[in-house]
Amino acid sequence: MKFNTKAIHAGQHPEATSGAVMPPIFQTSTYAQSAPNQHLGYDYARVGNPTRTALEQLIAGLEGAEQCACFASGVAAMDAILKYLRPGDHLIASNDIYGGSYRLFTQVFAPYGIECSFVDMTDLSLVEAALKPSTKMIWIETPTNPLLRIVDISALADMARQSGALSVVDNTFASPYLQRPLELGADVVMHSATKYLAGHSDVIHGAVASSHSEFMEKLRFQVKTTGAIPGPMDCYLTLRGIKTLSVRVERAVSNAKTIAQFLDEHAKVSQVHYPGLAHHPGHELAKRQMDDFGAMISFTLSDDTQEAASAFMSRTRYFTLAESLGGVESLISHPASMTHGSIPKDVREASGLKDSLIRLSVGIEDVEDLIADLDAAFA
Repeated sequence: MKFNTKAIHAGQHPEATSGAVMPPIFQTSTYAQSAPNQHLGYDYARVGNPTRTALEQLIAGLEGAEQCACFASGVAAMDAILKYLRPGDHLIASNDIYGGSYRLFTQVFAPYGIECSFVDMTDLSLVEAALKPSTKMIWIETPTNPLLRIVDISALADMARQSGALSVVDNTFASPYLQRPLELGADVVMHSATKYLAGHSDVIHGAVASSHSEFMEKLRFQVKTTGAIPGPMDCYLTLRGIKTLSVRVERAVSNAKTIAQFLDEHAKVSQVHYPGLAHHPGHELAKRQMDDFGAMISFTLSDDTQEAASAFMSRTRYFTLAESLGGVESLISHPASMTHGSIPKDVREASGLKDSLIRLSVGIEDVEDLIADLDAAFA
């Protein structure tokens, strides 16, 4: 079964009692039992819900995983993954990473004795040097947020395996349509499904997929015990969004390629970060491990100041100044003060994230209108 067919049919069947083609929204908190602990597969909605099951089966199919567990948000999914670790364990993550991930690692789990080292994962020797006997997890983000660096999933997954660590890939920026980390050797893949999977900026959702049975058993325990679950309506909306994942991402990527080229040639732009550009340091690696280059772009202006960037962002019309990404609409944001505001300034700048950086999530509008919008903002 190829990807577009999987997006419609993976793990999906007409609903048994009515024949409904789309999984119904099972809006219930509990389920009838014929006798104590005798039920039809569901006992309490925190543990499981048929709408959620349909979504989990679909995402597992897209990622080539045996199992998937869904969560109330992307950070809830990350939180559950990190609870696999124990005090004294060591985690390696990229120094160019989503601000919410950095905050979770440093402010929530570090006080519980989980040590985290942040390194430039584009340099495999730095990751190797950071390995310790206590390293239990390598957290991979590629393309990275917000500098769009490309990290070698296969090489890091091999490194993790040889050191006895778990390799986890945040696949939010790529989506399974463009990149399937488990096929490249990773143990676990997670998504902020709020973004490309749901795709319409109307739901908050998270997902974790893996064929690592011991890990998934412990993750299911987290679902049952801590309860950071999505509601059935959220699962339905995400299910519906995934049905059009490929056509949405295809259009957005096509737009992004054109916009990246436009920005790269603009006199008022100093640097464009987009792996689809031939001069991008990760271009060849992206060609090998991704099916296309994604729809996220970041760039700095020739006037390399936060004031110039702020003025530029205030002048766009179709690029809405807002958090998040991956919806059908185009968004523009200022990572240093928005998505990455929780990372200290010196840490941000050491990783290359300047206060003047602008990030675009390119949507599916007509590309001519988007380019005209950006061009007008340069005026």
